[in-house]
Amino acid sequence: MRIKKAASRKQTTADQRARFSAKRLRDSNCSKQAEEAARADTSGNAPDTASFPADFADALAGSAPRVHHGADGKLDRGDVIGSSGRWLAGWCLRLLVIAAAAWVLWKGASIIWTGILPVILAIIVCTVLWPVVHRFLMWHFPPALAVLTTIIGFFALIIGIFVAIAPSVASQSRELYGQGLEGIQRVLDWIAGPPLNIETTQLDTVVGQVVDWIQDQASTITQTAISGATAAGSAVVTFVMVIVLTFFFLKDGRRFLPLVRRVTGPRVGWHLTEAATRCWNTLGGFIRTQAIVSFIDAFFIGLGLWAMSVPLAGPLAIITFFAGFIPIVGAFTAGALAVLVALVANSFTTAIFVLILIVGVQQLEGNILQPVLQSRAMKMHAAVILLSVTVGGGVFGIVGAFLAVPAAAMVTEVLRYLGDLTDIKSGEKTVEEIAFATDTADGPLA
Repeated sequence: MRIKKAASRKQTTADQRARFSAKRLRDSNCSKQAEEAARADTSGNAPDTASFPADFADALAGSAPRVHHGADGKLDRGDVIGSSGRWLAGWCLRLLVIAAAAWVLWKGASIIWTGILPVILAIIVCTVLWPVVHRFLMWHFPPALAVLTTIIGFFALIIGIFVAIAPSVASQSRELYGQGLEGIQRVLDWIAGPPLNIETTQLDTVVGQVVDWIQDQASTITQTAISGATAAGSAVVTFVMVIVLTFFFLKDGRRFLPLVRRVTGPRVGWHLTEAATRCWNTLGGFIRTQAIVSFIDAFFIGLGLWAMSVPLAGPLAIITFFAGFIPIVGAFTAGALAVLVALVANSFTTAIFVLILIVGVQQLEGNILQPVLQSRAMKMHAAVILLSVTVGGGVFGIVGAFLAVPAAAMVTEVLRYLGDLTDIKSGEKTVEEIAFATDTADGPLA
């Protein structure tokens, strides 16, 4: 069955290339006929009037532009300027129509965003799990069993990692608790001694004032807690939907694009298949690159913590790896936790060195390593990566920062494919010179 599907995809690609070649030949013949007609016109007397090709603005106005020749056969200057103005007006109208359509799509997507986000996250998860599912399918597993085994194994692996580090965390947590109490007592003694000389009664007064202020803000805190609970409930629902959609995408994803080709027809369906396959490959490259970057962060931070004799260096490195997949908040939380452990278990000086280590590694990763690796994996410039993360995080927060790079990469892939089609139609490239992703497609949506 897989051999037949691969042969069908290759046959579709061959048919499409044949149509491209035939169309390019027709366009070439038309160009030659137009050139011969132009030569015939210029060989005799030039007519008094001729027509420029009608533009979008002329179509709206219901008229065709006319250009007049003078007695010496030269074009009238006003007609040339008018033609340029019509060309500019036509493109302005096109851009306005595109902007209006984009605005409508934006508003529509914002209304159903709660349904779109799980689909996007599920597709991203599929790029991680598909190689394992594909291996099970090669071993003649039934599709449902292969997907279910992969998902269960994925969560079992994550849970197993945290279970493996749990004994170390539990044993060292008792020591950290005792060291934390000693650290708090040292801070209180330092405050009570010179040069501050703050008495305990004054500290009790300050603590009482803080408690009173918190009680006055009870209504605000309650509203914030309710909002947080609502957000947490929404996150749980999204997580469940992602798991369910991931199961169906991995199990039945191969039926989606053939269905699209049947509904839209072979020509449009082939273009949609090619664009979707390129976007799929781009998403896979994004996830692999993000995993490499997170591993490098975790390795160097864990190595630095171990060198400075900070407790829980291994568990903190693992937390740093998983937190690397959560933009902004993940890195900040993991770094703050490492600094806090160093402050409690070691000393203030060690905590400062840990802070310097974490900031240095994260700056190196965020400004150099991640843009360079992602630009190579997704064939995008590093500056585009940085701008995408900045704009996405500023407009949509954490989710925007996480989805900014893959979204920009998919848009780039679609534009790159349109550029390939333009090169073929203009004759700058042949069909054989274009690397079509459907020739080597391998994924649940292929």
